[in-house]
Amino acid sequence: MHHKISNSVTLKKVLIAPVLAFAVLANSVSAHAGTNPADPSKVIRTAFEAADDGFDMVKTQNFYSGWVSEAIFETLLTYDYLARPAKLVPRAAEAMPEISEDSKTYTFHIRKGVYFSADPAFKGVRRELTAQDFIYTFKRLLDPKNHSPSASFIAGKIVGLDALAEKAAKSGQFDYDAPVAGLQAPDRYTLRVALNAKDYNFLNVVAYGAFGAVAREVIDTYGQQSGQHPVGTGPYMLDKYVPRSKVVLLANPEFRGFTWDFKPSGDTIDKQIVKDMQGKRMPQVGRIEISIIEENQSRWLAFQGKQIDFDKIPELATLSALDGDKLKPEYAEQGITLQRVVDPGISYTVLNIKDPTIGGYTNDKIALRRAIAMVYNNNEEATLLRNGQAFKLESIIPPGVGGYDPAYRSSIDYNPALANKLLDYFGYKRGADGYRSMPDGKPLLLKSTSSQGGINTEISELWKRGLDLIGISTQFVVSNFADNLKAATACELMMWGAAWAADYPEAENFMQLLYGPNAGRGNHGCYQSPVFDTLYRKALALPLGEERNKIYLEMNRQVEADTPWVLHTARIRNWLVRPWVKGFKKHPILHSDWQYVDVEKH
Repeated sequence: MHHKISNSVTLKKVLIAPVLAFAVLANSVSAHAGTNPADPSKVIRTAFEAADDGFDMVKTQNFYSGWVSEAIFETLLTYDYLARPAKLVPRAAEAMPEISEDSKTYTFHIRKGVYFSADPAFKGVRRELTAQDFIYTFKRLLDPKNHSPSASFIAGKIVGLDALAEKAAKSGQFDYDAPVAGLQAPDRYTLRVALNAKDYNFLNVVAYGAFGAVAREVIDTYGQQSGQHPVGTGPYMLDKYVPRSKVVLLANPEFRGFTWDFKPSGDTIDKQIVKDMQGKRMPQVGRIEISIIEENQSRWLAFQGKQIDFDKIPELATLSALDGDKLKPEYAEQGITLQRVVDPGISYTVLNIKDPTIGGYTNDKIALRRAIAMVYNNNEEATLLRNGQAFKLESIIPPGVGGYDPAYRSSIDYNPALANKLLDYFGYKRGADGYRSMPDGKPLLLKSTSSQGGINTEISELWKRGLDLIGISTQFVVSNFADNLKAATACELMMWGAAWAADYPEAENFMQLLYGPNAGRGNHGCYQSPVFDTLYRKALALPLGEERNKIYLEMNRQVEADTPWVLHTARIRNWLVRPWVKGFKKHPILHSDWQYVDVEKH
């Protein structure tokens, strides 16, 4: 999940204006005795490198929001904790759905006896999860008032839902009570979804965090503040929230619990994990304390000081902590274990196609974007800035995601000399100061936006060195990640460094970031190419596999031709885990692993 724009580089400690920390109202309502086996004395302390944006996943694709929301809300399906490659399994559904012969109708049977955490919105009534809650959740994604960045996951797909959304766009009010032919509840616990056409990723989609069930009463009660009042049926609930500083989760007393029973996938660590965890009633951990520590050095010091139980090593610390791909003795002797994982994600810089300076599809504007792309040295980023814990990406599809082709090579590479020739040819003339102007003689000034801290300063310096080589003057603007994400979603940033982590392991999840109709809701550069969009629709109509993957490669080439992005690196994450944490294994798609681990007294 994660969905989910994440910070392209780690961020600095944000100076926070005085904010009101509030205890969530759920705690003021007495909950029924549930079966959640969590031990209140078992605590996980962890840190995020950037701030969340609240926990209404219909309204955000913030990576850190998604991380927390996975523990609070339940989707119909999820992923097996140990299985690699990622494997879908039921979550709020009793079993995998029944699928019609034409593969267009899915019938899910919802687990009985699943309850939302207690909240004043329910007026003292114990609130059971039903099929109608999922129908309401699906509808919210296409409510025009929500401007959901995840709307594309189901836009055009469910019979009758888009017509209802179009009606709402005209009237200004979404009619949640109106029946939709493609979203039906034949009884309290049965959900039937009818699609307009086959969607080979539909089951992956419903496992994504934005499809976690919410209760209509909660959204009606809190309205625009629903992101600060998440109420779900998952193993945890929000206890304390200080925006951009602290998130505390407590075990949800209403959660039914589950027995840890996962089969080893063949990875070397699986045998020990199964030995430590098999048969335990879960979750074991009663409290999750998340600190927002955006400065790399501060987060690393917190881990060294045993204030964090597990975390990925900041790139700056890899030389002091690792010998190649092994832990140095001083860490191994503490019982700390290392897990090295290649992120199924990408980092990139968005070049805004609507921007008057760098946007447009005329040859001179494409040449400008191409020249910009050709002066960023990805190999230097990977080897020097990230201390070898990354590698240059060749395509939009990263390793570990369906559609990835290890033989594919990008047509754009680091080549300042060729970039200079391009700009000369298209009339971007150098002035006496060595910097270029636009072909019409007006000043050429780029505005590159980044987030605070981490290696962002070094990234900006790398950009400046490259752009100076071709005589392009650039203003570097620094702001916080959450605000940058909002501005980027509205296509308001000329250049913005971003990253995308896979919501599900198939290339559609990455290609949708560039699909024209998603402009303003996930397509952060408002890239709109009829060629790309036609190929996108063609790919989605094909089964997962070789023919579909060939079209993905054509789409990559079209993106290189238009250059709406500068593609950067895929990252190798080095997770360090303290010895008292049992059962931890980093999942490629799931991020909230707290419900799967245990903590020994220490």
